[in-house]
Amino acid sequence: MSRGGLNKKTDEAMRRCIVTREAEPRSGLIRFVIAPDGLLVPDLAEKLPGRGIWVSSTRSAIEEALSKKLFAKAAREQIVIPDDLVDLLEKGLAKRVVHLISLGRKAGDAVCGFEKVKGWLADGHAKVLLQASDGSERGKGKLWTPEGGRWFGHLTSGELGLAFGRETVIHGALTGRGLASRIIADATRLQGMRNEDGGERSTGKGKTTK
Repeated sequence: MSRGGLNKKTDEAMRRCIVTREAEPRSGLIRFVIAPDGLLVPDLAEKLPGRGIWVSSTRSAIEEALSKKLFAKAAREQIVIPDDLVDLLEKGLAKRVVHLISLGRKAGDAVCGFEKVKGWLADGHAKVLLQASDGSERGKGKLWTPEGGRWFGHLTSGELGLAFGRETVIHGALTGRGLASRIIADATRLQGMRNEDGGERSTGKGKTTK
């Protein structure tokens, strides 16, 4: 498993993290590029031109790269790094995840609300369970991670609310179709920035999962 929390796949493109010096799947890394003016820019969509600099998608890895000046060493030139790079990166990932979930909702691949989510879980329709980090643990414990699926609990109720067009949302679910793989990848990166181990939770069926 990569440091970003995704299982490694033999057919997935690999890149070398400048901190660990290990080759990891791209899905567990964050790409950076150097702009023409020398500014270090996170390339969250992985579409910007230029040679990529890759770092494992955890807060500790990014902070280590900064403290040891590994970005400049990798770029082999003088670069400009925003003072609040780590916070900008976290906010950027959160915005991407919220936007992708919103697109999934509009495509009919995401629902929110306890009863709807419970129904999707019961009939096997849900592949990803989303629960707000600031929601009631008692209420969240009544739902369970889809078998063979994923659970994310590091978005706030306000962020989930934005994704679903409401003020706040505690419970959400995604199918495995459409944008699901992109949402999982970016949500995993965000998880690494907010809580590297992802935490543990009850499945609601007497088991514990990460």
